[in-house]
Amino acid sequence: MPSTEGLPARQAALQMLDAVLRRGRTLDAAAQGSKGLKPEDQGLAVAIAGEALRRLPDIDALIDSATRQRLPDDSKARLVLRIALAQRIGLGTPEHAVVATALPLVDGGPRRLVHGVLGTLLRRGLPTMDAPHLPDAVEQRWSAAWGDQAVEAARRQIAKRPALDLSFASDDDAKAFAQEAGGVSLAKRHVRLTDAGAITDLLGFGEGRWWVQDLAASLPARLIPEATGEVLDLCAAPGGKTMQIAAAGHEVTAVDQAELRLKRLRENLDRTHLDAKLVAAEATKWKPSRQFDAILLDAPCSATGTFRRHPEVLYRARPQIIRDSVDLQKELLTRATSWLKPGGSLVYAVCSLEPDEGEQLIGDFLARDSAFRTDPPQPGELPDFVTPSPEGWVRILPGLIEEQGGLDGFFVARLVRTAT
Repeated sequence: MPSTEGLPARQAALQMLDAVLRRGRTLDAAAQGSKGLKPEDQGLAVAIAGEALRRLPDIDALIDSATRQRLPDDSKARLVLRIALAQRIGLGTPEHAVVATALPLVDGGPRRLVHGVLGTLLRRGLPTMDAPHLPDAVEQRWSAAWGDQAVEAARRQIAKRPALDLSFASDDDAKAFAQEAGGVSLAKRHVRLTDAGAITDLLGFGEGRWWVQDLAASLPARLIPEATGEVLDLCAAPGGKTMQIAAAGHEVTAVDQAELRLKRLRENLDRTHLDAKLVAAEATKWKPSRQFDAILLDAPCSATGTFRRHPEVLYRARPQIIRDSVDLQKELLTRATSWLKPGGSLVYAVCSLEPDEGEQLIGDFLARDSAFRTDPPQPGELPDFVTPSPEGWVRILPGLIEEQGGLDGFFVARLVRTAT
């Protein structure tokens, strides 16, 4: 008989997957909508939905191979089969538990169909899906922009949960922590951990020795020149870059419209014994009273570069979302450059693998505004494995340091204002 043990987590996973695919929610936002779950059930539900999103095209192909007629994408039967197969393939859930927790989800519905499809596929034996396909539209875009090798690397990376990256104010402290905690330092002031467990239980959390930040996300702040005085961190939350800039000794003004995320940033600043001026404001409307020596614009974007941690972005970042992001990025870049002192540096960054949001946007800007030029990274500013492009900017693609766990996709360009 079907078991009800573990059923609340599966019901929540079903709702999360539906919220992502049908309503365009992020997985984090969808998870916040599931109330009343035990923490362990909440964690399991997020893990199940995430594994389904990591392998969705291949899971759907499996389902289609076992049905006479294709099930609609938004049908209850397909959603239940998706999370059931994701548990077996991605989490190693025993077959009996997969079946027992799937069938109650379709009570009063196509129970026999779900049971039959699951039975057929489990008898055949399920593939490992160590390099699952990405959505067709994404693969076509990235193949055209970056080549088939980048797509193949992305397939391998999406099947793996990324390691935990930590940033430190001091390189000496990072090296000491790596030895103490069994991590590896891949760049200055950085440590990477695998199988880290709960963040708050890690060595040095209470003392504020570090903050969580993907290594690729740490690259933009590394390009703020050392001699800079006042720095504006625009669209600052969640705040890792703000803390980097403050740790480097700069006077930082951090602007973001999300007051809740700024509150968390203040808590992290207090925990790490760092300081910054926080401003809750929308960057398209805010007007500073002065110009700055340097500006970091980590612009809102499609976030497709974060697919390793947030696989749902590959389904949310449709062409219209990318176009809307580009329009906002252009507006923010135009406003930010007017707030920069002559001779000052502006670092533009997006966690996107779409050239429209990176190379194309900056190329168009430089062609329009002769008061700015590219300032390529200098030796020692970035990790040795990062090679600037001939144009002088940085593009992080899937496959870079893959053997060490990989990186999020990023684009970074440093511009200098050469005229008044």
